[in-house]
Amino acid sequence: MKSDDIWKRDEVESPCIKVCVFHPEAQICTGCHRTLDEIARWSRMSADQRRAVMNELPDRASLLRKRRGGRSARLKR
Repeated sequence: MKSDDIWKRDEVESPCIKVCVFHPEAQICTGCHRTLDEIARWSRMSADQRRAVMNELPDRASLLRKRRGGRSARLKR
């Protein structure tokens, strides 16, 4: 066994991109789109659980793209 083999692990990588800002309305991290609970449990999740979260992340990105009102909201005031 080579020493490099010890450091190779067959597990789902974290989606963290080190932009850790929690969006107050969407309740997800703006960097990786995980919930606070998912971030806290990540190291204890099974590979299947991690894959399930990873599959949901692309859909969550749209939660952060919603406009907050813009011109039409200002005109209603």
